[in-house]
Amino acid sequence: MPSALLSVSDKSGLVDFARELIARHWTLISTGGTAKALRDAGLTVADISDVTGFPEMLDGRVKTLHPVVHGGLLYRRDLPEHVAAVAEHNIGAIDLVVVNLYPFRATAARAGVLPHDVIEQIDIGGPSMLRSAAKNFSAVTVVCDPADYGRVIASLDAKDEEGALIMRRDLAASVFAHTASYDSAIAGWLQHQVAPQDPFPATLPLAFEKAQGLRYGENPEQRAAFYVERAGAGLASLTQLGGKELSFNNLLDVDGALMAIEPFAEQVACAIIKHTTPCGLAIGATPLEAWQKALACDPTSAFGGVVAFSVAIDDATAVAMSSLFLECIVAPAIAESAAELLGRKKNLRVLIGTLPAGDTGGMDMKRVRGGVLLQDRMRVPTGEVPWKVVTRRVPTAAELVDLAFAWRAVATVKSNAIVLTRGGATIGIGAGQMSRVDASFLAGHKARQAGHDTAGSALASDAFFPFRDGVDHAATCGVTAIVQPGGSVRDAEVIAAADEHGIAMVFTGARLFRH
Repeated sequence: MPSALLSVSDKSGLVDFARELIARHWTLISTGGTAKALRDAGLTVADISDVTGFPEMLDGRVKTLHPVVHGGLLYRRDLPEHVAAVAEHNIGAIDLVVVNLYPFRATAARAGVLPHDVIEQIDIGGPSMLRSAAKNFSAVTVVCDPADYGRVIASLDAKDEEGALIMRRDLAASVFAHTASYDSAIAGWLQHQVAPQDPFPATLPLAFEKAQGLRYGENPEQRAAFYVERAGAGLASLTQLGGKELSFNNLLDVDGALMAIEPFAEQVACAIIKHTTPCGLAIGATPLEAWQKALACDPTSAFGGVVAFSVAIDDATAVAMSSLFLECIVAPAIAESAAELLGRKKNLRVLIGTLPAGDTGGMDMKRVRGGVLLQDRMRVPTGEVPWKVVTRRVPTAAELVDLAFAWRAVATVKSNAIVLTRGGATIGIGAGQMSRVDASFLAGHKARQAGHDTAGSALASDAFFPFRDGVDHAATCGVTAIVQPGGSVRDAEVIAAADEHGIAMVFTGARLFRH
């Protein structure tokens, strides 16, 4: 009779799978808690110690690390010398291995967990069995995911050896991907324990799991999928209500939208995103007011955008948004009637959920040809900004409020970036320009195009002005206050230009580039 070795931490579907094997005359071998679960279900199972002739020991650290186990998995059935060797040592064949590993990631992610407890979740025997079985997939079936139980049973019944071999090879590939990811998670955790202040180790371990396939990539002919560092974190924690399957661009824009409202988490805020950068950002007394002010910044660009709110969506806001074509809306919650209304738009994706404070995705990684670039993820300004007034005129109290809003808003606009703001809303945004003066011209143009009066507005620049021309143009728009990092070799010239125009200017000493 063929034999199966079962040793799992995730016992979902285990008993039913084991019953199917017994019904097909398989012998079951198991360990510890898995064996108990099977016996409690009334199934006959042999203990691993009965097979190895050696007891489980060291609190379960040693139970399957034995030549009888690995010999039974690894010997080639087509080599007479291998068959003779296992017969000589009384090693029986193990034809199926079902193993899923200790919950290392879940344990390491627990708040306040002790390092000792994490270390005990480093599985040794499990990966060893998986690797042995996967290496010998020509003869041995290996399963690490309960979702594959049905596939295995169907293969047993089909009696199609060619199809069974293809399945075993596919399962082996899944196993090596699984163990690689598992080891990467362990390596990353240990590196952090050794050097918590060094995010750039000699070797970069990556451990991502597929969360979902996507409709397509940046363009329809590009395939795409979404992978996560851990299940249910970040964007994967959001719940989609209706609409089409998400695309690559949708998720990029949702991430940009959440970033844009992050500095305004304690206020009622709305951000409208196009191509990962805001085309409108505002705060208001109600979500409807915030939406109306954000939309007024650039109603043309808002078409087909992604909208994020810092608060729940009510009926009035849903009604207002329903008149415009939008790709996605993301918010912490939504009124049932508002959800029903927006649900009538069959292609609109509504995403509900709140990301934990500080859950900004860890390190920022960008793929380049031949490798990746890694950096600290930029923290958008949320608290008090350390102003340094550098002009003769000091900003008024009202200007300081507008400057604070502008500085937080420009942090999520693509560089080179200039924003014009007034009254808790952007009124003109110049994004992604090759020169800063062009960004200034674009911000003013967009504001006038939308019908805004730019006189008395505040301006934020994500980096220093390299020349005075950007300030001179701001003056033509009626800007009265500017916030920028400072640090140019021509700061004196730029400050002098502001003084000539009677503009108050403050330096922050921090750059907010988003390439």
